[in-house]
Amino acid sequence: MSLAPPPDPSSATTLPEADPSTWHTPVSNEAVEVTAGPEIESPPSDGTAGDVDPAQDGAEAIEFSHAESAPAIELPTAELKDIAIASFGEPPDHAETVHGPDDRVQITNTSAYPWRVHASLLIVARDNSTWIGTGWFIGPRTLVTAGHCVHIKNSGVPGRDGWVKSIDVMPGRNAANLPYGTVKSTSFRSVTGWTTNGDETYDYGVIKIPTDLGAQTGWFGLGVYSDQDLSGVVANISGYPGDKPSGTQWYDKHAIASVNARKIFYDIDTMGGQSGAAVYRIKDGKRIAIAVHAYGGGATNSGTRITRQVYDNLSLWNT
Repeated sequence: MSLAPPPDPSSATTLPEADPSTWHTPVSNEAVEVTAGPEIESPPSDGTAGDVDPAQDGAEAIEFSHAESAPAIELPTAELKDIAIASFGEPPDHAETVHGPDDRVQITNTSAYPWRVHASLLIVARDNSTWIGTGWFIGPRTLVTAGHCVHIKNSGVPGRDGWVKSIDVMPGRNAANLPYGTVKSTSFRSVTGWTTNGDETYDYGVIKIPTDLGAQTGWFGLGVYSDQDLSGVVANISGYPGDKPSGTQWYDKHAIASVNARKIFYDIDTMGGQSGAAVYRIKDGKRIAIAVHAYGGGATNSGTRITRQVYDNLSLWNT
């Protein structure tokens, strides 16, 4: 399966470094040989224009059909907490990440593209505590997620900080039904800006899996766009929020509110558990990620922007 350069390379731009460029230095929880990887695009046979409603201006057209699911397997029954709490502590009592009416829509046909690209994550920290998060495929063996999903910072709990112990990846999960099964990963990547400095503008990482499961689910492309290219663009987020029934996938969309050199801000309703979800646009019928969702806020939520440096690292890791 060939991997081509990102869509519309003429729109790509190298954004200025607001912080030392060394903070994008890639790091891993294991000894790996660092070699240049292929650049990334969406699967050629999935996510075509036929799946998109042009009237939605870059938003998903949701179908409410129920796909056949694999038999239920035993999963944790306790309600698990968002992995972000491990690094940042408990959020305020009010729901900061749902602004006004809750516009999220449950996705039930999770075995269909693009919903199967999103994966529910069951994360085991170094102290054996368990948490939830979201990830998404960019290649057969590579998922993107938030840096704080793979490496915990400043928890204040003895033995918890550092690379997580393992992550169970469940693509297209719908509660107890796992149409693509589950695969365990113990191989993670991030950058020193997060693992050493804990800077939220470097909060991105990767999960490497030992199988080609992504060849079954497909994946999203990556795009590096200028501020002007992103102005008014409708962004989409789907993932696994902790305030909804365990392991169910929920989607919302909204126009981008603002951008800066390292982050994208949007009034898309999310909740804890969606840390690591793709923030993506639809352009020419292809789903192109523009940020990694990582944070809530009182007026807007935000994600780590896919800059040229982020794009280069994700391409490097996609081998």
